[in-house]
Amino acid sequence: MLSEYKIVEIGGEGEIVEKKSRFIATVRPVKSEEEALSFIEEMRKKYWNASHNCFAYVIGEHRETMRCSDDGEPSQTAGKPMLDVLLGEELHDTAVVVTRYFGGTLLGTGGLVRAYSKAVQEGLKNCSVVIKRHVILLEIATDYNGIGKIQYLLGQRGLPVKDAEYTERVRLQVQVPFENAEELKHEITEATSGQARMKKIWEGMA
Repeated sequence: MLSEYKIVEIGGEGEIVEKKSRFIATVRPVKSEEEALSFIEEMRKKYWNASHNCFAYVIGEHRETMRCSDDGEPSQTAGKPMLDVLLGEELHDTAVVVTRYFGGTLLGTGGLVRAYSKAVQEGLKNCSVVIKRHVILLEIATDYNGIGKIQYLLGQRGLPVKDAEYTERVRLQVQVPFENAEELKHEITEATSGQARMKKIWEGMA
């Protein structure tokens, strides 16, 4: 599992004009290929009278699914440059459709590549991008003697307590970056002379 990856949390739109041709980029977060295809279909219906609706998407933690389409533009002048922008921004689980309304002047292959790339960049400027990290949710059970030391260690690392229960013993649930988990467990064991009990409740991207 990757330690972190970037996704578009909230999609957005951007528009550029090149020699009277309008390029409208719509960016959307997608979790599956079905979602991506449904989004592309939605854009085709919305912009049914456009000259082209080109698309690109990357899905999966390791970008297992990547597709792009020139939708009638000369080969490699639209979809591929759009995909290259998504990859260059290191994005995952993201789809983009660039809609073109032809303005009467041919842009040539270089001009098209630049226009489609620029439109995607413009769209991404209006999106909310977040970094997902590989974390584990760790439950720590301790007696009241150990809680101060544990809270001190968590505070030093800036780790937020997600949930806390104070009964005969104290139970804390803490979200810890995967790569720091073993080190933290070791520190807590030392600080509490082995009194604290720890177990992993959940692991994934958050």
